[in-house]
Parts: sequence; structure tokens; C-alpha cells
Amino acid sequence: MKYGARNRIRAKVKSIKNGDIMSLVKFSVTDPHEMASVLSTESVKDLKLKKGDEIELIIKAIHVLPVKDE
Repeated sequence: MKYGARNRIRAKVKSIKNGDIMSLVKFSVTDPHEMASVLSTESVKDLKLKKGDEIELIIKAIHVLPVKDE
């Protein structure tokens, strides 16, 4: 499958907090140590996500912030 996003990270689903419309899904990754995503509850159900699932994160950011050590 091809994606427009180039940033790809392997991760494990750490937790899922479902709401009526949106869900918060947290992921364990090697570096950085944790990431999270807010997506529709319908998407969580369609993907059949559950805690412990091995997944791949596709990152597509609309903002890139440069960081410089002081």
C-alpha cells in the first residue's frame, strides 16, 4: 500500500479511551517512547484495535516545528 506520508514508526497499542464520537489511542514506540492519536471511534472499531496489538503508525503532520538546544 502506498502513502503520501513518509514518516513510519512501528508501535504497540498501549491503551484506548473510547468516547461517543472520538477515541484516544496511546502507543508504545522505541523512540520516542510513546505517541498518541485521537481518531474517530468508528475508525477504532473498523480497525478492530485492542490493547497489545502490533501496528504501524503513519505520521502525516501539518506542522513541523524546529527545535534547537539552548
